[in-house]
Amino acid sequence: QAQAGWLQHDFGHLSVFSTSRWNHWVHKFVIGHLKGAPASWWNHLHFQHHAKPNCFRKDPDVNMHPLFFALGKTLSVELGVQKKKFMPYNHQHKYFFIIGPPALVPLYFQWYIFYFVVQRKQWADLAWMLTFYIRFFLTYLPLLGVKGMLGLILLVRFIESNWFVWVTQMNHIPMHIDYDKNVDWFSTQLQATCNVHQSFFNDWFSGHLNFQIEHHLFPTMPRHNYWK
Repeated sequence: QAQAGWLQHDFGHLSVFSTSRWNHWVHKFVIGHLKGAPASWWNHLHFQHHAKPNCFRKDPDVNMHPLFFALGKTLSVELGVQKKKFMPYNHQHKYFFIIGPPALVPLYFQWYIFYFVVQRKQWADLAWMLTFYIRFFLTYLPLLGVKGMLGLILLVRFIESNWFVWVTQMNHIPMHIDYDKNVDWFSTQLQATCNVHQSFFNDWFSGHLNFQIEHHLFPTMPRHNYWK
């Protein structure tokens, strides 16, 4: 599931085939049938992220603030001034990996994707998603039973969620996070991205998104060319 996530990311950025139409079609198949998520939802969130990375209220990836976590120096100070003490932000480095990575995919994404497609009437995406769950049901129900099947998909989503959050946080969250200052596009991308050491394992583990700077500057470039 994690590797299918990096694969759909490639198609979503139109970086595999030479024509946009083929990329869009295979993207729907990979994210819909192989992962059970809607392409329209991913496009809606991810394109905003690339337009204004790490910009509070414009990048959906940093919208967790200030419910559980305070991201960035500017926003953390702002919360302190407002004296919002309903969460112990000074301890967030201790509870982030207990709450954030395990909960994102199995608890939040799992129900929100269905809400998204129904609300926006993305029926084609819903159909693709249902093929994933039908295939999963037919494959594992005879082998594991109902409880075993539900336990398996929860376990898969739990591990995938941790994997996904580790990769996406380590190449964005250490960088500058603030309100949109209308800085030029090039500088905005560089302020919000950092790379992770290149190795065979890191390339595979992160879907080559350890080259996050190159990816944000050239988002349609095939992943295997980032190192160049």
